[in-house]
Amino acid sequence: MTNQNVVVSKAKSVAVTVAVTVTVANQSMFSSSVPKPRTAEAGGGGGCFPIPRNIKLLKVETEGGAARVNAWVDSLRASSPPRVKSATETGDYSSWNLHHPSAMSMFEEITNYSKGKQIVLFLDYDGTLSPIVEDPDRAFMSREMRNAVKAAARYFPTAIVSGRCRDKVHSFVKLGELYYAGSHGMDIKGPSKSSKYKNGNQAVLFQPASEFVPMIDEVCKILVEKTRSISGARVENNKFCLSVHFRCVDEKSWAALAEQVRLVLNEYPKLRLTQGRKVLEIRPTIKWDKGKALEFLLESLGYANSNEVLPVYIGDDRTDEDAFKVLRDRGQGFGILVSKVPKETKASYSLQEPAEVKDFLRRLVEWKRLSKQQRN
Repeated sequence: MTNQNVVVSKAKSVAVTVAVTVTVANQSMFSSSVPKPRTAEAGGGGGCFPIPRNIKLLKVETEGGAARVNAWVDSLRASSPPRVKSATETGDYSSWNLHHPSAMSMFEEITNYSKGKQIVLFLDYDGTLSPIVEDPDRAFMSREMRNAVKAAARYFPTAIVSGRCRDKVHSFVKLGELYYAGSHGMDIKGPSKSSKYKNGNQAVLFQPASEFVPMIDEVCKILVEKTRSISGARVENNKFCLSVHFRCVDEKSWAALAEQVRLVLNEYPKLRLTQGRKVLEIRPTIKWDKGKALEFLLESLGYANSNEVLPVYIGDDRTDEDAFKVLRDRGQGFGILVSKVPKETKASYSLQEPAEVKDFLRRLVEWKRLSKQQRN
């Protein structure tokens, strides 16, 4: 019998041919002697993924008791504005929008910058391709959105980068020609279908946090028990990380939930806590995030130090800021934040909701199609 407050992926396991499986143990995370697998042939795209040599452990602080819990709760409130506030009806959004203009209104600027470059798309899932819903198991994308992503992937290498379990997000998207980076980039797999951006028929698996899986499973079981009495709390096992959803938890119980999470994490110093939209994320302490996944995928596609690429990352969550920051630091590509409310962000542009993301992807495809016709 499944516990009421644990979310279990219902996606069926799919047998795939794995060209390279990489496991980085704790003892080797600081080592420069990790063997590096053969990379893809020149011009072959992302067949065999190289091992990044800069995976490190993070120092994590879980002590602090009530003061730390209060800080968490304050942060949760700050990152979870009430729905009744519509920034589009205030001057705040207009002011913020000056610094993060709509990607639709600035579309010509974006495409002008991409001339002579290969656009590579990175897309978050929840809140970007699908609406945010109370039940994480029902965060389905629309048929129209799936068609828009499928069309985009014909012209641009496209990756889904999500905090979700990779198998789970794949079961939502159902497109084999994409790259998938689940568990905040700790579970990366290349296209399973034929793709002009893929080397032959190789399906690649890269999992830098494999050693943590038993610990994640153990903590998941403990948290399910510890949070059972908190109405609305749900624990989702994303294989290499955990999500503690509090979207359906009364705000008065947020402190109690945060305290239970803190007490559990005190016993697991190799795990750390981050947060997203109405969710607490528990991850291994390796220095790996969506930004690292973006860099890793660009390298695997042959664009590590290339000036002929324009990465475009679209996401709505605080965890996407790691990717936005990477693009800012590279001085290459654009981050697009999906939000109806002003937020502190490293993104260059904005879109208000998944419907606008769909329209942006469609417009991008149409622009590329017409550009090819004009060249021919």
